[in-house]
Amino acid sequence: MKSTRIPFLSLFLLLALSLGAAAEEQGADPAIDRIQQSLGKLLDSLERKDISPTPVPGLYEVMLGARVFYVSADGRYLLQGKMVDLETGEDLTEAKVSKARKKAVDAVGEENMIIFGPEDARHTITVFTDIDCGYCRKLHSQMEEYNRQGIRIRYLFYPRAGLDSESARKAEAVWCSKDRKKAIGEAKQGKPVEYRKCDNPVKEHYMLGQTAGVTGTPALVLENGELIPGYIPPKRLRRILDEKFPAKN
Repeated sequence: MKSTRIPFLSLFLLLALSLGAAAEEQGADPAIDRIQQSLGKLLDSLERKDISPTPVPGLYEVMLGARVFYVSADGRYLLQGKMVDLETGEDLTEAKVSKARKKAVDAVGEENMIIFGPEDARHTITVFTDIDCGYCRKLHSQMEEYNRQGIRIRYLFYPRAGLDSESARKAEAVWCSKDRKKAIGEAKQGKPVEYRKCDNPVKEHYMLGQTAGVTGTPALVLENGELIPGYIPPKRLRRILDEKFPAKN
């Protein structure tokens, strides 16, 4: 009698093919197609990969940059807000948003930021700043203390009045100056900075801020992508950062 056993290699190939077919079938979610078609009328840049199911049946998550929306499976209803797992207390929305925000901010590159503090500082935060914002000026006036607390600050420009504002013009002047650190300090003291035209990232910073959920300045982005709005004194910020990101032994 001939053996009916399938050789191991053949069995492996059959198993791989069946798993691949199952994954393909699982990925063919008609709800995602409906949502993409529905939102695509408003958002040309929306891709299928930006849409995924949530733990809630019939509700899908849509990632737009560093923003999250929820859409019903039929593509008719859109919800904006936070999804919280009441059993664990975890904010599912913020976890996704922070991850996306961190990725977007890191993609800017430090060569396109103005940075105060050494690279080996215990903490690094990114601050969306406005030249004419009162609390932004207060934060900058304490820069040495932030650095002494082990906090390295990376500046991105966010002129609250828009890209056609005087604040935006000042930001461009700072960037195009020979000494950006000195220029931003003088500008935040209300001193005039000679305007020079050059390629600058002010527009990109501003657009990123809007995508990242910045609504006012200063806006602090922590090393995990979490966004904290408003001014925080140096020592208090150090305590917050130490609690969130304890030193690794």
